[in-house]
Amino acid sequence: MILRGRFTRRRKALLVLVLIVLAWLGYAWYAGIAITQGIQQEDMDWNADGTVSRTEVFQSFYAVGVEKKVDGNRHCSTYYWRDTRQQIRVDCKTVFGEAKPE
Repeated sequence: MILRGRFTRRRKALLVLVLIVLAWLGYAWYAGIAITQGIQQEDMDWNADGTVSRTEVFQSFYAVGVEKKVDGNRHCSTYYWRDTRQQIRVDCKTVFGEAKPE
């Protein structure tokens, strides 16, 4: 069995840490934070200078939100700063589904 013996302080601390991370992930998904919306690292260029810095990657964990909209085959993601709601950019793509038999 994995948990032999007492529930030590180290195990309690690890359990608390895992619960905090899970709670943050749940909040981040609910709030639409960019890191939980499936964005790739190369798309995290928030200031449009052509390179993705470490700061921009960290901003996707707390400062950048994503709003997704679907209009038929058109799927758009609007990226914005969470504190001011100022739009950063909009990425749209056309998604073709499987043909429906008639």
